[in-house]
Amino acid sequence: MLARVILAAGESRRMGTPKALLPLRGRTFLEHLLAVTRHPRLGVTRVVLGAHASAIRDAVPLDDTSVVFNENWQQGQLSTIHAALRSLPAGQTEGMLLCPVDTPLISTALITELIARFDSSPKSIVLPAYLEKRGHPVIFPGSLFDELLHAPADVGARAVVWAHAADVLEVPTVEEGCVLNLNEPENLRRVQL
Repeated sequence: MLARVILAAGESRRMGTPKALLPLRGRTFLEHLLAVTRHPRLGVTRVVLGAHASAIRDAVPLDDTSVVFNENWQQGQLSTIHAALRSLPAGQTEGMLLCPVDTPLISTALITELIARFDSSPKSIVLPAYLEKRGHPVIFPGSLFDELLHAPADVGARAVVWAHAADVLEVPTVEEGCVLNLNEPENLRRVQL
């Protein structure tokens, strides 16, 4: 079983409003990600909230068992990953599909491809690549969870990816959305949602 983890704990300072609640094709960013990441292999869901937890909970129907609150959200994305990892069922999770909420322009087809490649490849970390640029979401195997918990705060999860460079599988995709971080109003205007 894999876990799907959506990181939505940040302050959204540059955007000026919670990114999880921004509109995307008739839904919020968060609702869109929850929809496109539905897959039979994803048996556990964790939506990690922080700065705008109440507003997000009020706007998006979330199962209480899927919500994790990151009390240390001010410490950045790695602390949010840590909150998710600590909430996963011990020894029952083969890996984690990690989705930042500000990278919502991905499809079910991409998720399906990433999971299929994770299941069939000897490589341990799987991620999409658009025009050779690495994007999100990333699948980390359970064997690297401890390394993620001990990654340096200033580098974050990238430190684990770099430490296992030979074990990274880049899955080429035509989906530019995997590399588009919609974290500022200007970025949002460019894609004309």
